[in-house]
Amino acid sequence: MQLEINGKTILLSEAGWLEDLSEWTEEVAHGIAKNENVELTPEHWDIINLAREYFEEYGSVAEPRVFSKLMKEKFGADRNSQQYIYSLFPYGLIKSANKIAGLPRPKGCS
Repeated sequence: MQLEINGKTILLSEAGWLEDLSEWTEEVAHGIAKNENVELTPEHWDIINLAREYFEEYGSVAEPRVFSKLMKEKFGADRNSQQYIYSLFPYGLIKSANKIAGLPRPKGCS
């Protein structure tokens, strides 16, 4: 798979994950989101940016339970549940939000 972003070809895996993480931009995120049938809103960007911040700080993607705690600390109890994340990203944090955020594909994740 591939995306055309501003005249540049961005390679994606067959499952839609970014092949070269350094190519991630907000425009790439919009392209991946379109493939996932997700229209990005400010609430989506809160999750994407927090996931990217965690990855940059710790070098790994946040486990859903850890991420839920981070969401609660930053955005409050009404925005930290798995149901909330699934309402924005139909395949959840790992398979959808992290993919759009340009983070690495976890082992065993399709």
